[in-house]
Amino acid sequence: MTYRVLWPMIRWPDGRDIEEASVADGGVAEFCERYADVTNDQWANCDALVCAPDVPDEYRSRLDKCRIFVTPKVGFDNIDLAAWGALGIPVCNVPDYGTQEVADHAIALMMSLMKGITFHTRELKKDPRVFWRPALNPYGKRLSASTFGVVGLGRIGTAAALRAKAFGMDVVFYDPYVSNGSDLAIGVRRVHSLTELFSISDAVSVHAPLSDETTKLINAEVLAASKPGLVLINTARGPIIDLDALYEAMRTDQVRAAGLDVLPEEPANPEHPLIESWAADEEWIDHRLLITPHSAFYTPESVYDMRFKGGEVALTYLSSGRLQNCVNETYLQHRR
Repeated sequence: MTYRVLWPMIRWPDGRDIEEASVADGGVAEFCERYADVTNDQWANCDALVCAPDVPDEYRSRLDKCRIFVTPKVGFDNIDLAAWGALGIPVCNVPDYGTQEVADHAIALMMSLMKGITFHTRELKKDPRVFWRPALNPYGKRLSASTFGVVGLGRIGTAAALRAKAFGMDVVFYDPYVSNGSDLAIGVRRVHSLTELFSISDAVSVHAPLSDETTKLINAEVLAASKPGLVLINTARGPIIDLDALYEAMRTDQVRAAGLDVLPEEPANPEHPLIESWAADEEWIDHRLLITPHSAFYTPESVYDMRFKGGEVALTYLSSGRLQNCVNETYLQHRR
């Protein structure tokens, strides 16, 4: 039997070989650039959908045969899990395509700030002789004498924790959903409140998923508990940090520096006070904020994994019934 796997809004501009290869063992790949370009036959007769954003209701109602929806990324907060569950269609994500890359990026942001990499580079550009001053770094601290805090000890949080341990850092985490013993398994310490984590950490790296519970999880109250000199890193989801609260915390030196790969608004809102001050190189924030464009996940290898595993997860379920990474199990009363 040949299964029809539909990518209704493909976003990669460089060919479709990866997607086609992912379903070659029993499936045929079909692609469209926009939802509006998908034919009624494709909606009605596809066996699986692979799409990063959610499929609008008007098109979801046309699915007669579809048995699985795969969003080829980690986050699924923009997917209507209940609506898919009501149709008997499991929703699956691809949680492992960029684990190493995001953990590396978090550590890179921390290191760039704590070791003054970008700071020294920019100062030396002004005058290579005058600013040839090794002791000029305002954030320098021995890593093995520092505490690395992790918010969310999932796959990426664990990978970041192990990297920090390799530098000799004391690693502490907060995650109320991780079972007892996880700390012992990888040799880290556990605390039971965010304020405690922030009060003892020299650097905090955020690795929690986005949900109603985690939106603005890092708020003014949490930031007020920060240990002096804190470096805050976020490579998870932008809305987890209250950007207004971070702005105030940095203005008052409650937080020394921040490295952000994600923001509540993407692309960055140039009118937000924090972004505006950073872009203008205002003296008070100079060298204290690093921003990257939600690029932590990106390497050619991780993009290949994202694209291949989306189709692979779909075809595995269609051909063998083995369901991987289902994220709407609680809404599924039956399966098609």
